[in-house]
Amino acid sequence: MLTNLSDSEERTGRRPGGETSRSSLANADTSGGRAGDKIFSGLSLGAGILIFVMLAAVAIFLTWQASPVLDIPATSVSGGEGFLNYVYPLVLGTLVAAIIALLIATPVGILVALYISHYAPAKVAKPVGYVIDLLAAIPSVVYGAWGMTVLSPALAPFYTWLSENFGFIPLFAGPASATGRTMMTAGIVLSIMILPIITSLCREIFIQTPQLHEEASLALGATRFEMIRQAVLPFARTGIISSVMLALGRALGETMAVALVLSTGGLQWSLIRTGNNTIAAEIALNYPEAFGNRLAELIAAGLMLFIITLIVNFIARAIIARYKEFSGAN
Repeated sequence: MLTNLSDSEERTGRRPGGETSRSSLANADTSGGRAGDKIFSGLSLGAGILIFVMLAAVAIFLTWQASPVLDIPATSVSGGEGFLNYVYPLVLGTLVAAIIALLIATPVGILVALYISHYAPAKVAKPVGYVIDLLAAIPSVVYGAWGMTVLSPALAPFYTWLSENFGFIPLFAGPASATGRTMMTAGIVLSIMILPIITSLCREIFIQTPQLHEEASLALGATRFEMIRQAVLPFARTGIISSVMLALGRALGETMAVALVLSTGGLQWSLIRTGNNTIAAEIALNYPEAFGNRLAELIAAGLMLFIITLIVNFIARAIIARYKEFSGAN
């Protein structure tokens, strides 16, 4: 009788009074948890594989569509000097515009993030944070229209002054553009566009700095600036690099704002002359009417931009992996 009752309890997990044994509940929870973990792990793995598949599909498509460029005679390519001579100014213009944007937006974004996270009172920090985040919601065509109609004419006198006083520097050699639609203007517009990315990410990293690190620095007699330099910035170093690289990717691929601001033309080493263009803007302006060899040229230019973006991301990951000790990456 007792043996049969024990066997029944083991099979059903219940005591004679109708109570479920703790061991059976634990086993049920464990089995259910393991099943959920396996499902979630499978979904995560599938999502990761899907990203690689999509990336490979884009690379294969661009390579396949751009392959006819290899068979096009050099005289038939735009400019009449071959594909490399055609795409070289576009690559240079893309990199120059992105570098100008980073040089302006990176220090401003980091300083604004530090002000929001460590200096401003809460009633000021929140509105400033909302305004910075709101900049990311403005369409790029609006930035481009503003840069073309407002910023460019406003900067034209400044460019004239630069050419008159610093024209001996190749980057500021004249004659300056009378319209202000130059590579410098495009870089300034891009810097405003990528500013929310750098500021928002840096702000979140700065907030996550361990409070004990900050308090220990202050307890040793450090000023607030010294505390930020000793505790906050080392912790946030990889996060800052990640935000800058993400902003660089946005600047490299920006299309409409640059297309509206720049007056297309040949390669100009001066930042205040009319001319220059980027790969994204070149594709946006010419793709709707392109066909045949011209279409292959534009897709090949897009492949070059794809490769540049991959290289930038690989470099960023290498830098982050090297400096991840004592940082927000841990």
